[in-house]
Amino acid sequence: MKDFEILVVEDNETMRLGIAESLRRDGYIVREFANGPDALSYFEQGNVCIAILDLKMSPLNGIEVLAEIKKMKPETEVLIISAYGTVNDAVQAMHLGAADFMTKPFSQEELKIRVRNLHQKIQSRQKIENLMEQNKLLSDELYTGYDEIIGESQAIKNVFELINKIAVGDSPVLIQGESGTGKELVARAIFAKSSRAEKSFIKINCGAFNDNLLDSELFGHEKGSFTGAIKQKKGRFELADKGTLFLDEIGDVSPAMQVKLLRVLQEGEFERVGGERTLTTNVRVISATNKDLQKHVAEKKFRDDLFFRLNVIPIILPSLRERKEDIPLLVNHFIDKLAQKYSHEKKIIDSSGMEVLINYSWPGNIRELENLIERLFFVSQGDKIEADLIGKQLFNVPVKQENYDKLPLDDALAAFEKQMIVQAMKKADNVKTQAAKQLGIKTSTLYYKLEKYGLI
Repeated sequence: MKDFEILVVEDNETMRLGIAESLRRDGYIVREFANGPDALSYFEQGNVCIAILDLKMSPLNGIEVLAEIKKMKPETEVLIISAYGTVNDAVQAMHLGAADFMTKPFSQEELKIRVRNLHQKIQSRQKIENLMEQNKLLSDELYTGYDEIIGESQAIKNVFELINKIAVGDSPVLIQGESGTGKELVARAIFAKSSRAEKSFIKINCGAFNDNLLDSELFGHEKGSFTGAIKQKKGRFELADKGTLFLDEIGDVSPAMQVKLLRVLQEGEFERVGGERTLTTNVRVISATNKDLQKHVAEKKFRDDLFFRLNVIPIILPSLRERKEDIPLLVNHFIDKLAQKYSHEKKIIDSSGMEVLINYSWPGNIRELENLIERLFFVSQGDKIEADLIGKQLFNVPVKQENYDKLPLDDALAAFEKQMIVQAMKKADNVKTQAAKQLGIKTSTLYYKLEKYGLI
């Protein structure tokens, strides 16, 4: 950690030496000072990344040293320590840019954890800034042939590689992944690179229709076959002949419809609703689902023979949580698209704002990210989108500082945590797994906190 210095400013010699020695044992380079003016003189020429400041000092107190540090080098992470800390002190320090506030006495282990978290935060920010710079150079050449599948992570590169390998064939493909991960984009990329690219790409959301309507949509119907059938209609299998048919949400089809799908996949034959003539079709079927079809097969909710027909070539799409390094690329892409669409000047998200986006769990994946960026694009003022606005739009948690100021620090933090949990449960319609994803915690942790705050 040669390029990573920690500044310790504490007028109590015993405390100062204890903090410095503890951090040196963890491998950090530590510069220690007994007062603010001496520390600031060194800070101007040093390579300080983290500053640990005592609140009560003279001739400059910790708040005053913090303000000077932020003027000279705003990206420095500052930890304020105090034996007399109040919520108002913590709020003032945070308002001026402090990253953390810790009350004395504290253990060496607690100190190390806090510093380690700040170190990781700095490393994460540096990585984000590097990715944003790389994106300026690479965005024009990385994605050729993949429409809007944006990414440079190994997870998405593996998907690109698989698309290239399987696109030229005619084997059925089953794309599995959470909602919002881009399953249709992958299906279109396979189609675009296939030998059927000059023919039709026909899609249908199987979960959007009941059995009768889905039967008609897939296989067509004859005039007069049911009330409202005023003319003959061709179905999707017929329209997609010699092309590609994309069956989205295949996991939602009923057992009766599964039988009909199995027949057309096995034999390439079907009849229109109300018709007697057997028609043939030659389509490549690409299906997609956000469900665990293997589990549904085991539970007898999905036919195993249909599953094997559909799952000749499986593609598992990673969630956005599994490819967070792609978030800066996606964000830049969505902002560019909005600026071009609305003939608007491009807006910028700084590294702090990007850090908020990267640390969020994204239960709605890329679709949720795109919707958020569009909302931020219009509600933000000026050409910058700030981290504070991102947090408000993302979590929708109104923070009433005046209420928390009247509480001890631990009680204020607990009240805020409880409020966030209540909001997440409300947004998730009380589905605990979804609420846990929104909060970025394990479901077991959410259960514990719900019990802790008497919410169950």
